[in-house]
Amino acid sequence: MLKKIVFILSIVSVIVACSSSDDSNGGSNDNFDRTALLTNYADNIIVPALVNFQSKMSDMETAKSDFINDINQTNLNILSDAWLEAYKAWQHVEIFNIGIAETLSADENSGFVVFFNRYPVTVSDIEAGAASGNYDLNAISYYDAQGFPALDFLIHGVADSDTTPLDKFTTNPNFEGYANYITDVIAQMRTIINTVVSDWQGSYRDSFINNTSSSATGSFNKMVNDFIYYYEKGLRANKIGIPAGNFSVDPLPEKVEAYYKNDVSKELALLGLETIEKVFNGQAIVGSGASSQSFASYLDYLENSQLRDDINAQFLATKQQIQSLNNSFSQQVMEDNTQMTQAYDLLQGAVVLLKVDMASAFNVSIDFTDSDGD
Repeated sequence: MLKKIVFILSIVSVIVACSSSDDSNGGSNDNFDRTALLTNYADNIIVPALVNFQSKMSDMETAKSDFINDINQTNLNILSDAWLEAYKAWQHVEIFNIGIAETLSADENSGFVVFFNRYPVTVSDIEAGAASGNYDLNAISYYDAQGFPALDFLIHGVADSDTTPLDKFTTNPNFEGYANYITDVIAQMRTIINTVVSDWQGSYRDSFINNTSSSATGSFNKMVNDFIYYYEKGLRANKIGIPAGNFSVDPLPEKVEAYYKNDVSKELALLGLETIEKVFNGQAIVGSGASSQSFASYLDYLENSQLRDDINAQFLATKQQIQSLNNSFSQQVMEDNTQMTQAYDLLQGAVVLLKVDMASAFNVSIDFTDSDGD
C-alpha cells in the first residue's frame, strides 16, 4: 500500500513540474494586466512616435525636393536642418523593431533599422552608385550605404576631388548621380516608414495588445527583448562603446553616429537614452502625458520596486555623464576618451539589471545573443 502511495505522489509531482515548466515558457504566473501595459505602449508611446517620425520624414523629403529643384547652399542648409529633425525623431522609434518592421530586411535582429541607421556608412558604395547609377538599396551589400548615415555624407561630407559638400551636386562629374542617389535614399526611407505606420494603424495594433504571452511570439516578450536589445546594442555599443574602443584595440572616432555633421552625436545619444527612460516608465515620448502601465509599474506590482529604482538611478547617472561629454563624440574620443569609457561603464551597469534581473522577474527569456564580446 505504501509503495502505491509513493508511486502516485511521484506521478503527481511530475505532472506539477511539467505544468510549471509550461507556464514559464508560455505565459505569466501573476495577474498583472499586461493588456493595459501593451495598450499604453501602443497608443501612447509607439504609434505617436512613429507618426511623428513619418511627419519629419515628409518634411525632409520636401526639403530635398526644394534643394534638387534649386541647388544652392541655402537650400542645402535647409535640407541639413530637416535631416537633423528627422534623425532626432528616429531616435524615438529605432527601438520599436516589432510587427512588420522586423520582417522588412534580411537581418533578423535589425529589421527595418538597416534602412535608416546602420553606421559607419560605406562611402565607396555611395560614390560607386552615383558614378554608375547601378545600385540596389534593398540588397544586403547596400544596408550600410543608405539611411541617415548616407544622407549625412551626402549633405555634409566632401566627395573625392571635391572641395565642399555642395560640389557633389554642382561641379562633380557625377552630380546627376548624386542627385538621384539622395532622392532614392529618402524615397526608400519614406516607403519603409509608411509601411510600418500603416501596419500599426491597421490590424497589428489589436493583435499586439492582445498577445500577452511570455513565449517567443508574444508581444510582451518581444517588447522586453527589443527594449534590452536596443539598450545594449543600439545605445550602449553603437553610440558609445564602439567609438570609445571598448570592443577594439584602439578607439574608433570615425565610427560615431552622424560623423560628417560631427557636432550632434551627443544630442542623438541623449535622445536614445531618453527613449529608454520613457519606455521603461511608461511615459509618452511625443507630447506629454502621465505615466501608465509599464515595465516600471510591473516591477512595482511584483514588489520589486528596489530594482525599478536601481534601474532609474543607473539611467540618471548615465545621462549626467553623457551630458558632460563634447557635442562631437569623435572629438571626445580623440581628446579625452576616458570620459567616453566612463559613459560606457555606466551604461554597462544597467545591462545586468535589465537583461538578468528584470527579464527574470517578468519570466521572459532573452532571444538574442550579444556578439560585442562583453
